[in-house]
Amino acid sequence: GAENLPAKLINGGVAGMVGVTCVFPIDLAKTRLQNQRSNERVYKNMMDCLIKTVRSEGYFGMYRGAAVNLTLVTPEKAIKLAANDFFRHQLSRGESKLSVFKEMLAGCGAGVCQVIITTPMEMLKIQLQDAGRLVAQRNLAVVPSPTGGGGTMLSCSYIRPVSAMQITQELLRTRGIQGLYQGLGATLMRDIPFSVVYFPLFAHLNQLGKPSETENAPFYWSFASGCAAGCTAAIAVSPCDVVKTRLQSLNKSSNEEIYSGVVDCVRKIIHKEGPSALMKGAGCRALVIAPLFGIAQVVYFIGVGEFILGQNPFNLYSP
Repeated sequence: GAENLPAKLINGGVAGMVGVTCVFPIDLAKTRLQNQRSNERVYKNMMDCLIKTVRSEGYFGMYRGAAVNLTLVTPEKAIKLAANDFFRHQLSRGESKLSVFKEMLAGCGAGVCQVIITTPMEMLKIQLQDAGRLVAQRNLAVVPSPTGGGGTMLSCSYIRPVSAMQITQELLRTRGIQGLYQGLGATLMRDIPFSVVYFPLFAHLNQLGKPSETENAPFYWSFASGCAAGCTAAIAVSPCDVVKTRLQSLNKSSNEEIYSGVVDCVRKIIHKEGPSALMKGAGCRALVIAPLFGIAQVVYFIGVGEFILGQNPFNLYSP
């Protein structure tokens, strides 16, 4: 389109921040569901997880780790958009419209660049999101106290919330910069296949809604196509997301196993919890996609960035 990068950037940042605010609790539930082992379930499902989180940690408990995402979502989007623009430009070679294959390549390229921020961001986010589950699990483990003595009271441990900065400093001190990039391979294994599934599927679904070759599909159709393609891609890469969450979790309860890498993690999960465990949190992931996508579409459609930069969005907007 004829949109310029600064406007796109503001749009991406605004959409990212509004998106994080809307879906973060679902994402928190996803992390906790993915991390709990099948033999010691604290949460039955997403709603159960959210209700228990609010009860034991308050409403803001659902937003543990959101500050990290709110801070880093704009640079993440900036890298993604700039990289996507760069790759599209390189691949277009003067053609006005990219083939679906080239769109997919550009998307993969953008995904690879974006990891620079995505991996540390999610690394920190996961520690903060998962802390409450570990406490809940410890409390669960010591509840049966037949004597009715003070044992239960003492055991209701409440951990002092650590901040993202403390975790960062600790990681840098003990493991250097690579500590922040734990799970980098798993992030790539999730984000590259996502593009591979999403772009061709979206193009195909969107094509079905075109009234004629020359006309574009109506807005609602493109939106529905994007949501359907996004949900399908999210569910398809769910196993990679579970592996990534497990690899990026530093604190584990006493009987949760340590993984040495992606292959080891997959092997242990299948062996101990069965293949279905690789789909934990898939429903949450699919749920998150539609609102995120919708918010982004609306922000771009209204032209928030153009408005802020004082340009008239309507003559710039080209769907």
